[in-house]
Amino acid sequence: MSKTILLTGATGTVSSTLVDLLANAQRGVALRALVRDETKAAQLRRRGVEAVLGDLDVPESLDAAFAGADELWLLTAPGPRAPENSMNALHAAKKGGVKRVVRMSAIGAAHDAPTRNGRLHALSDAELIASGLRWTILRPHFFMQNLLGFSASIASDGNFYMSLGEGRLGLVDTRDVAEVGAAVLLDDSTRHDGKIYTPTGPASLSLGDAASELSRALGRTVRYVPVPDEAARSALTAMGISPWLAGMTVEYGRAYAAGWGDFTTSHVQDVLGRPARSFARFAEELWPRLAA
Repeated sequence: MSKTILLTGATGTVSSTLVDLLANAQRGVALRALVRDETKAAQLRRRGVEAVLGDLDVPESLDAAFAGADELWLLTAPGPRAPENSMNALHAAKKGGVKRVVRMSAIGAAHDAPTRNGRLHALSDAELIASGLRWTILRPHFFMQNLLGFSASIASDGNFYMSLGEGRLGLVDTRDVAEVGAAVLLDDSTRHDGKIYTPTGPASLSLGDAASELSRALGRTVRYVPVPDEAARSALTAMGISPWLAGMTVEYGRAYAAGWGDFTTSHVQDVLGRPARSFARFAEELWPRLAA
């Protein structure tokens, strides 16, 4: 039976991989994406995705995208309006006849999470759970791909700089997160209904451990340099990142430095039937190609 899957945040790191996985599934799936501008719409259309213009900030712009969709991949950008965006999407989903929502939340989302992002996601998770729709929630760990943002500094001086101290993390490959999302969306059974998954990698590593793996992959020394919170905040705002997002990033760094992220789960294995990708595999597969 064919079905239409609507994606929000379709051009993000996880969702871009998810689009490819769903498009290649050849299982009667029609893909539709909600996008805010025509440039991104054109990019998605070239990949065979129906792109509909709309904005989660503007509820009245959503009806065309949500009408007739069977399932929703719900990803909202981090920011103070994220709960409003999720609320608008859920309202449009119910109006449009959506039957199931797979929501990309945040690690450790809870009313007492140590980050503003986690506390805001907890509000949206609770709203989805109470919505009456079928639901599955993903709360992935720190992305391995986040470190790709430091490729320039690693190329120039061999260092990357973060405010996570010596905290250990169950780093997860975004490809695994996307595969978990695709597996849920393509499974028409109720197996995943009402489940909250926290995809992680197979081991909890310090960023020093990650630097050692990158050194092996690149054949030269890579070092992780811990920086103080305020130095990280200043560097982020100097790059043009908003004070809100810079503050959120510092909060995550402080929590991870205190051991908040020192755990792994079996959720990738549970859903996909195979182990999660290791950081060593990530480094071997992606970094040499990036550095070439």
